[in-house]
Amino acid sequence: MTDRNYMELRRLSPKVTGGLIRMRAETFRDAVVPAKYKILAAIAIVVATKCEPCIRGYTKMAFQAGATKVELVEFLNVAMTEAGCPREQWVLKAVEVFQQLESGQPVNADICCHNETVN
Repeated sequence: MTDRNYMELRRLSPKVTGGLIRMRAETFRDAVVPAKYKILAAIAIVVATKCEPCIRGYTKMAFQAGATKVELVEFLNVAMTEAGCPREQWVLKAVEVFQQLESGQPVNADICCHNETVN
């Protein structure tokens, strides 16, 4: 979907389109559970569902929220355990993004379902 098409859809359907943006803003904020742990839980889910754009986006969000590589790996272990060993290849994608971020490399990361870029 192009940015122009997305903006037109937002104009025509403002209460529905963009709902994921609003849900993410509310869900991934610090509350009783710190944001980074909710983001790490999201990574485990998107690894299990094999959504590469979300893996990249949530991994970048976790890095920016202060998650460590050790914390990331523990949540990735949950994904592999619950989704089965074929998910290991998807876990490696999150590890690769984290390593790129650690080394200061830019990562283009868009969470799917809309055109929200993780800065």
